[in-house]
Parts: sequence; structure tokens; C-alpha cells
Amino acid sequence: MHYRRLGRTNLNVSEVGFGAWAIGGNQYGNSYGPTIDDESMRAVRRALELGCNFFDTADVYGYGHSEEVLARALDNSRKDVIVATKVGGNFYSGRTRMDFSPQHIKFAIEKSLQRLNTDYIDLYQLHNPPLEMIKDGKVFESLAELKKEGRIRFIGVSIFEPAEGVEAVKHGIVDTIQVVYNIYHQVPRNELFPVAIKNNVGIIVREPLANGFLTGKFSTEKVSFPQGDIRHNWTLDYLNARISATEKVRFLEAGGRRTLTQAAIRFALSDDAVSTAIPGAKTVKQVEENLLTTTVEPLAKQELEKVFALAERNFDL
Repeated sequence: MHYRRLGRTNLNVSEVGFGAWAIGGNQYGNSYGPTIDDESMRAVRRALELGCNFFDTADVYGYGHSEEVLARALDNSRKDVIVATKVGGNFYSGRTRMDFSPQHIKFAIEKSLQRLNTDYIDLYQLHNPPLEMIKDGKVFESLAELKKEGRIRFIGVSIFEPAEGVEAVKHGIVDTIQVVYNIYHQVPRNELFPVAIKNNVGIIVREPLANGFLTGKFSTEKVSFPQGDIRHNWTLDYLNARISATEKVRFLEAGGRRTLTQAAIRFALSDDAVSTAIPGAKTVKQVEENLLTTTVEPLAKQELEKVFALAERNFDL
């Protein structure tokens, strides 16, 4: 495993982390299908064995279940790892709603600390706040207070659009930005990454495998997802477009020297702005393929340029 500095923090994070969305399970939907907690914990422990020290979750994943499973799996390794979680999805009434009020943040962090079985969180992130809230900046005051109290070490924000990250950086309080960046979705590379580098803000890449489609394991004949899976209601045209785009980048397997999964993670790590990529995993097999990415060769300049060009042409779809 290789490690990178997480922006201006003093944290060195494994360049491939563990995305813990899926291990929250599917009881409340909005996930990636059913899970088995014992296997999820084996996956976390295998990630530790392979040198992963960065684990990213959120309180809303499985309505707290992801945090609980992660805590049980990490057990005595807490001091050796960096735990990141998020706040903003208030699910405590049984139905998720956006809530970034100071009262909710104060309540939610206590619950996360309990579930994670820890007295501090390394990185506490706002979970996809709207642009206007980011521009206003008052929402960050609650996190600054938590940092002052020692409840959290560093402050981050998870975003949808690069413009949201650019605005967050302007306040000078954000240590990290978490954003979707993958072979399909390359917009942050030009709009956000240079700003992050200039301000020494760490970039955490989520969905480097594009909801699993960049594993190359789906075909147009066998593409369907169960109720509760976030991909269940995606249109067949959209699903097939992603599968077709994936086929265009099969050349990245380099004659079997990498899997497509590993090539996709390598792509996410290829920009200097990126500190870590956090592919999701819920089995030991997935963890091993993800983390062994660090043992395969990086994408060559010519390979990257071809991927950039394909994206500019919308993969000839």
C-alpha cells in the first residue's frame, strides 16, 4: 500500500480507502443490495491487513448500521486508522430529510461517536449540503465548534457538483472535499482539482467504480437490480449506456496486467490533487481486488489521454 498526505492535514492516508456505504445493508434501501454483517466485518479486517487505514462512512448509511459494523470490525485497531463519517441526513424520525441545523449536528455527532465506539472522529464531513448553504458558510461554524471541543480533528464536505467544492474552499475552514470522479465523470478534474491544489485541500474520490459499472461485470443481457438498490429505478437506456461506455475502455486491462476495476481506481488516483479513492466493498474478494490496485502499474500518459478524449466525445454513445 502507498500513502498520501490528506491535503493540509497531518494525516497520511492509504491511497485506496474503504467506502463503507454498502456495508450499511439494504434494510432501508438506498444502498447496494443485501449484506451479511460477518462478511462485511471480514472485508474491513482484510482491508486492514492489506494496509488500508482510511475508512469512510456516513451516519445515514443503513441508518447507523454502517458505523456500527465498521466499529465492530475495527475493534482494537481504532488508534491505527483514520475514520471519516458524515452528517446531514436526518433519519431519526424514520424518514430521511436534509438537516444541517446546529441542533441536529450536535445531536448527530453524539450518536455517531456512540456507534463508532470512539471519543473522536478524524474527519467529519457535511453530507451533500446545497450550494446556497455552502456559499453562506454559517453551517461550518458548528463543525468548527466540534473541532475546538476535540470531538473532531478535521472538517470536510461531500459534494455533488465541483462548483460546490470551489465555494466551500473559499471559507478557508474546509480540510477536504469528497467528490465523484471516475472515467465517466471527469468534470472535477478541470473545475475543482486546481483549486484544491492551490489551497492544499485534500480530495477524496468517491464512486471511482461508478456504482460498480466500471468493474466491467455487467452485460446488457443481465442488467437488473433488486428493490432497494439505488440502481433499481435507473432506466434501461441509462444502464445500457454505462455498459457500452465501459466496453470502450477495456483496453485499460492492458492484456490482463490489470483488471478493469483496478484500471478505474488507477484512473481516479492519477491526478495529483487526489489523496485517496474510496471504492465501496462488502466482501473480502472485492476488498482484495480494490486494494491490490496499488500493485499494478499506473495508467500510462497515452492511456489517460485516450480516456480523456473518449469522455469529451461522450464515449461515442
